[in-house]
Amino acid sequence: MLINRFGALFERLVRRIETAESLDATADPVAERAGRLYGGPRVRSLLAGTPLSHPLHPLLVTVPIGSWAAAMVLDLVGNRSGARTAIGVGLLTAPLAAATGTHDWTSTVGGQRRVGWVHALLNASAIGLYAASWVARRRGHHRTGQLLTIPGFALLGASGSLGGHLSYARGVGVDVTAFDPEVPGWVDVAASTEVEHGRLTGASAAGVELVLTRDADDTLHALADRCTHRGGPLHEGTLEDGCVRCPWHDSRFSLADGSVVTGPATRPQPVFETREEDGRVLVRHLATG
Repeated sequence: MLINRFGALFERLVRRIETAESLDATADPVAERAGRLYGGPRVRSLLAGTPLSHPLHPLLVTVPIGSWAAAMVLDLVGNRSGARTAIGVGLLTAPLAAATGTHDWTSTVGGQRRVGWVHALLNASAIGLYAASWVARRRGHHRTGQLLTIPGFALLGASGSLGGHLSYARGVGVDVTAFDPEVPGWVDVAASTEVEHGRLTGASAAGVELVLTRDADDTLHALADRCTHRGGPLHEGTLEDGCVRCPWHDSRFSLADGSVVTGPATRPQPVFETREEDGRVLVRHLATG
């Protein structure tokens, strides 16, 4: 079937992009510079969407995409001023969508970064065409403006397909703990003497990796070890003011309830109930509802 052939062709194309190491020569320096630009924890948290508990980029991209799709419809019905206004709205909101996407992209590596780089280049080209279309319409060259939106929207569709691949096939922006199995009841994970105040200890319960530690008052804490943002090993991180800091991208999670204190993580860290019996530490999933 035609749909199957298109899907197979798209997968081959994406695979070639993912393995194209030649893209690293431009992608890596840009990502490093952007990472320094977004280096502050408050900026990173805002651009990531931490206050929303949801990645911000997927929400923002709907505005320019919707505006430019509306412009095509308005062109078809002959509403020139409406089409130009819609294109202008898309141009005004595209930079913020691009900023949030760039922020998310800086924490990717390898094939993910290469696909994201091509995604960004296609978006930049589409924005350029829509900007040229708006200028042409402003000067009264409506036919030229309409023609410029055709390749612009095509590039937008191609870019969107790559963005979808990053989210749904490669899991960029997805809570990496979402598919961890449930811990069935209380499970013995460590000796009590192995879990100390001021130290992070790795453990495992029914296939779920954990990080254990104690407060100064000897209270036990157990969180999922893989950071919800990109899967960084929290047991290799640091303890700071009642929080554990991820060693990969510096997200901080509260030991008490797993909530995100600073991003770029947007989803809280799963927390486990703990108890001690006969010199052993036992954990189970925290009951909810």
